[in-house]
Amino acid sequence: MTKEIKIGNVKIGGKNPIILIAGPCVIETESHTMRHAEKIKVICDKLGIGFIFKSSYDKANRSSLKSYRGPGIDEGLKILAKVKKELDVPILSDVHCRSELDKAKDVLDIIQIPAFLCRQTDFITETAKTKRAVNVKKGQFLSPWDVKNIIDKIEACGNKNIIITERGVMFGYNNLISDFRSLEIMREYGYPIVYDATHSVQLPGSQGCASGGERKFVAGLSRAAAAVGCDGLFLEVHKNPDKAPCDGPNMITLEMLEKLLEEVKKIDAIVK
Repeated sequence: MTKEIKIGNVKIGGKNPIILIAGPCVIETESHTMRHAEKIKVICDKLGIGFIFKSSYDKANRSSLKSYRGPGIDEGLKILAKVKKELDVPILSDVHCRSELDKAKDVLDIIQIPAFLCRQTDFITETAKTKRAVNVKKGQFLSPWDVKNIIDKIEACGNKNIIITERGVMFGYNNLISDFRSLEIMREYGYPIVYDATHSVQLPGSQGCASGGERKFVAGLSRAAAAVGCDGLFLEVHKNPDKAPCDGPNMITLEMLEKLLEEVKKIDAIVK
């Protein structure tokens, strides 16, 4: 059993039911962000699933200089703070450099370490020192047992509010696969384990100046992760993914979300 961590009004890990981390990949506008957060919250409230809102104020790891990155830290955090206050939901976003931590920690309930930065010791330790919960995206290049070293770095700073998220592993060029043994292996380290079903179907850099994705596999992989017994599900959701400025091919629609969560909740109840 993993440790229970309380994030605002959401409990993750321990014997608690599966929770959802979800939202559009990147902040587009205030109204767009609020609308998505409201709709996802309504679904989660209806199903009795704990909800943490996620969207990025700046995607610093885009494939191309021409790719949309978001509104930036000041405007982005202002929008996320509004979501947090008006909807009373915890907020998660990814931070890409140490200089942003002071501002980010005042708004974010969970600071996410991006997959590409999960081995950057100084960044990880400075993030841990904020005393905010830390969600580590396991790098596509890491084995599940490598994650223990990351956990040790965070714990060394006195922070034990740690979440680990699986998002697939590289399988040759421009492709990812999910090895569900990793969820079992990483659970042995004692912290809540989340499965990122939308980034796990990403095809990194496959479109030349952008990443592709295979949305059709998100539901099946989500059900599989719930069957293994993950503590949370991470899904990027968009009203119209094909028109999204970032990660559209691997995001699911709002219409898909409710049915998928109904299925996942039933599987989770059986497993736990």
